[in-house]
Amino acid sequence: MAKKIGLFVAGAAALLVLLFHLVALVGLAITLAILYYAFKKCLKAPSTFGKVVWALIGCAALVASASNVPALIALVAAYVLYVVYKQWSGVKGERVVSESDDPFVNFEKQWAELQKQY
Repeated sequence: MAKKIGLFVAGAAALLVLLFHLVALVGLAITLAILYYAFKKCLKAPSTFGKVVWALIGCAALVASASNVPALIALVAAYVLYVVYKQWSGVKGERVVSESDDPFVNFEKQWAELQKQY
């Protein structure tokens, strides 16, 4: 029960951080899209002037992407939320596995019985 409460608190905190930094995350996505587009255009530009212009646009987008710290915090929060979700679905409750539920214990017992017969 304590593990589920801890997961809930961690998940709630990560969700709040993600929601507060959602606009920064959208800004990061836009600047990364501009960077990708500028890189593709720079490679396909026929003139040197065009390559320089697209490289400058790409550098500006790279600086804008790298300086977007709140978006990086939002990415970390999204990862924490993912881990909490995986851990939450992995917790089946506080039930203790008895000997009869464990397939390996049953196998060992049956194997010992077979050994006694032969």
